[in-house]
Amino acid sequence: MRPLSDHVAAALEPRQIELGLPPGAGQELRHWRYGRDDRGVVWLLFDKEGAAVNTIDEAVLRELDDILRRVASERPAGLVLRSAKRSGFCAGADVAQFAGAQDPDAVEQRLRQGHVVVDRLAEMEVPTVAVVHGHCLGGGLELALACRYRIAVDGASFGFPEILLGLHPGLGGTARSVQLIEPVEAMTMMLTGRTVHTAKAKALGLVDAVTEERHVAAAVRTAVTEGLGDRRDGLKAKAERLPALREVIARRMRREAARRAPPEFYPAPAALIDLWVEHAERPAAMRREEVASFARLLATPTAQNLIRVFFLREKMKALGKAGGRPVRHVHVIGAGAMGGDIAGWCALKGLRVTLSDMKTEAIGGAVRRTAELCRQRHLSRADTRDVMDRLAADPHNRAVGQADLVIEAVPEKLDIKRSLYESIEPKLKPQALLATNTSSIGLDDLAAGLRNPGRLVGLHFFNPVSRMDLVEVVRHREIFEATFTRARTFVGQIDKLAAPVASAPGFLVNRALMPYLAEAMAMLDEGVGPATVDAAAETFGMPMGPVEVADRVGLDICLDVAEMLSAKLGLRDMPGLDRLRRKVEAKELGMKTGKGFYPWSGGKPKKGAAGTPPEAAADRLILPLLNACVACLREGVVADEDIVDGAMIFGTGFAPFTGGPLYYARKRGIEEIVRMLTGFEQQWGPRFAPDEGWVALAE
Repeated sequence: MRPLSDHVAAALEPRQIELGLPPGAGQELRHWRYGRDDRGVVWLLFDKEGAAVNTIDEAVLRELDDILRRVASERPAGLVLRSAKRSGFCAGADVAQFAGAQDPDAVEQRLRQGHVVVDRLAEMEVPTVAVVHGHCLGGGLELALACRYRIAVDGASFGFPEILLGLHPGLGGTARSVQLIEPVEAMTMMLTGRTVHTAKAKALGLVDAVTEERHVAAAVRTAVTEGLGDRRDGLKAKAERLPALREVIARRMRREAARRAPPEFYPAPAALIDLWVEHAERPAAMRREEVASFARLLATPTAQNLIRVFFLREKMKALGKAGGRPVRHVHVIGAGAMGGDIAGWCALKGLRVTLSDMKTEAIGGAVRRTAELCRQRHLSRADTRDVMDRLAADPHNRAVGQADLVIEAVPEKLDIKRSLYESIEPKLKPQALLATNTSSIGLDDLAAGLRNPGRLVGLHFFNPVSRMDLVEVVRHREIFEATFTRARTFVGQIDKLAAPVASAPGFLVNRALMPYLAEAMAMLDEGVGPATVDAAAETFGMPMGPVEVADRVGLDICLDVAEMLSAKLGLRDMPGLDRLRRKVEAKELGMKTGKGFYPWSGGKPKKGAAGTPPEAAADRLILPLLNACVACLREGVVADEDIVDGAMIFGTGFAPFTGGPLYYARKRGIEEIVRMLTGFEQQWGPRFAPDEGWVALAE
């Protein structure tokens, strides 16, 4: 019999409970721990067997159902659900059980069985209390909502992330959430997938009390013996439940959801809104219809592809758990938009950071952006102070010799970087890593002048650092394996996704993205308007069109990368270079100068009305990107198709509902894509020539 975890035991002092089996149980519990304290309260501790994190699957629910039946016959003073794991209450459903689902009827049948269990919990005659620490997401939150009371340990977080998988809550959460709190707040949580933290959850009424860990037992006693207050709808919540107003609110929700996730690609938001509009006044009917809606969504290509994306993320997370020695102190050289934001992010993630730049005002700007990032992340004053204390200005590079990792983010000029390396390499600790954030210079060229080239690694972050998950971890011919391992470990430390790539022109992401952007320039040369070009990409499902991407990245940076790729890959007919040069010469660099292909104001482009895109415009944009991905795979820039797909989704936003560019190519048909590339080559030139790697991909 496993002992109660220290984490939970601390909450129960001094009244320890002995874990065992509920009366009449015939076999040992695998996923739940049963105990009864000296006040007659039953504690069910969620402790999924063989897992560091609790997730819900059929076995978990079957075991819970058996326990609830027995507990109901005991009539204890109360029932408490909490997690025995330090990681949190529950991360949601076990996503693996959803993969490959094709039969909505079979899904519906299994889900209805789950509803029976959760409804049994909701109908318990004794007071039921969910005690939540850490994360409480998806199905875990739906379990908590089925309890009479919810107590949050300070620092807990709550959310419905199902929408990110092309789904909505499926264990009764759609109905229970809109009944418990203001309907618009509940719908917003479900439609966006955003989490809310302790204070916000209490303000919404999602939890009834917030306490510190050492006071949990007292809070539970109050809940069981006295209750935790009477919930009463405010006027706003009552108004939102009126059918006429609900229709008005729903129209606004549909517009906003369609703006973020076009319904032709992402059907779940519209399905969720339909549930609320049609059944909000009848909770039992809403829960019943929720099951059928969830089952239909799960069988769609969108949901199955987004589930694939979930596992791509997990695979890339695992690459960041490489087992290398952790980094404690990072020194960043260059406090511009990239370097300064890398420094701020590392400080946010708990590392000691020193930041150097020749311009002290650049360091000041980085510090201000870090403070704003803390505000956006809803950090407390104390936590913000800790982050800012970890970020120290070091304009003279005095901390170079103390750092475990030195990241340079200076201008993309080989001579500037080599000169910097020459000055700092003798000062580095023997085991320290030297990393470059270059996006275009080959690492073999950078390593050539180093005394110890094996410690150099590429860490190519993407802008904006706080929002882009991907980091390309770049190896070169002379890199030590220990360097590469430790660099991937560092990426995992700061909660980014590692994409291991070989040093090659443009690495993976820029190599694949540039043909997409270049073809957009070709269409502009043909007289197609920028908004029309972008609309063509958006009809494919890209979250942002290529012209807007170029403006956001900076046309000077696009030109540098395009010229580098054109020279190193021998691309004789890369279109749009002259157009880019003219823009750069005119200092029209995009968003950062207020004018590029679009005029910009307040961080947004002012687009005119889009016309009708030319025939095959979307394929002209997308197929060169796929062609470049295949070339990178063939050349060994990346090891496998999953890394290609994950990197392009998390580094460029490539339409997630497709499952990634190479997965999309396979689903569409490799023969068809090669045929179309060949036809485009005959019409528009050799830049469309199918890469020879398509042959191997088709085998």
